[in-house]
Amino acid sequence: MNEEIATFAGGCFWCTVQPFEEVEGVSAVVSGYTGGTTPNPTYEEVCAGTTGHLEAIEVHFDPARVTYAALVERFWHQIDPTDAGGQFVDRGGQYRTAIFVHDEVQRATAEQSKAALAASGRFSKPIVTAILPAPPFYPAEGYHQDFYKKSPLRYHAYRAASGRDRYLTEVWSREVAKTATPAGAPGGTAAGSAGAVAGAASPMARDVAQGAEVGAAADAQGGAVGGVEASAASDAAGEFHRPSAAELKARLSPLQYRVTQEEGTEPPFANAYWDNHRDGIYVDVVSGEPLFASRDKFDSGTGWPSFTRPLTPENVVERVDRKLFMVRTEVRSRTAGSHLGHLFDDGPAPTHQRYCINSASLRFVPKEELEAAGYGAFRTLFE
Repeated sequence: MNEEIATFAGGCFWCTVQPFEEVEGVSAVVSGYTGGTTPNPTYEEVCAGTTGHLEAIEVHFDPARVTYAALVERFWHQIDPTDAGGQFVDRGGQYRTAIFVHDEVQRATAEQSKAALAASGRFSKPIVTAILPAPPFYPAEGYHQDFYKKSPLRYHAYRAASGRDRYLTEVWSREVAKTATPAGAPGGTAAGSAGAVAGAASPMARDVAQGAEVGAAADAQGGAVGGVEASAASDAAGEFHRPSAAELKARLSPLQYRVTQEEGTEPPFANAYWDNHRDGIYVDVVSGEPLFASRDKFDSGTGWPSFTRPLTPENVVERVDRKLFMVRTEVRSRTAGSHLGHLFDDGPAPTHQRYCINSASLRFVPKEELEAAGYGAFRTLFE
């Protein structure tokens, strides 16, 4: 068999493998990194955005059974080709889209396909997917390969969280992508378990006022936050502040800056606190404002830290987020204005709330270090 290779960057490579492995004539799909300057990069290095690499896939195919043009067409059905800043919930250069061509025949085919897509009128914005010469390709770590087979629940939860399927269904309503998550699949609807939904739109489109009411109700259901928590928040209120832009750039890692200041989202299951089970509190990585406690943390199955309620509700501000073709409730810290994550109505009792938070927005203070770190008022939570 005279195999050829097609290389595509379509955002998170977890979501682009299955659509091509389903194609007759494709023998293998490899997840990896390409387009950057760092040889043999790690996943963490690529996620930090410092290598120049894009997450990509290599599609090995038999041109006698499937044409390169057909693979390019399938690629368009997996992405938002008008987004220059990433793909769906994943923001940053490593999630840009691109077609990496291996010869002039592939280049001509890709250019013709891109021109046809632009002329189709399906998109109101320009097609920004780059067509570039294929540089060295570095296979990703083993646990990333065929992720949809190895971890189907996490895979479907991530697809639901990303907004990808919702977008593909809307854009290709007359030609729905085969990989759109079925309503009955894990992560397909908000009616599933908390672990099956990792950021899909809340069933109710709430505005800020409604969010405040829900927060108050949560406090009532879980026990009013008063006494220790309230006094600690008020006593320390004057101690928290938002550093200058220069300080933030110097202090924060690239990922922390992208998440807290640019509303980015870190990868699920590859962050600091999603499976942290130690007792303690979580504070804003920027200002130190106390935000959440381990006693309210639960395993949502989404790969991000999840909490049923804030430790100090006055430190968590809710805003309406209308990005990604949906209405969600964004949560930020009050003093620093750091983007933390989103709030959903699919959590466990007693609050039935899920604060889905980025680890990059948080700093964990173990219970044994509360006094030394200036959070001694919270030590009674763990006595």
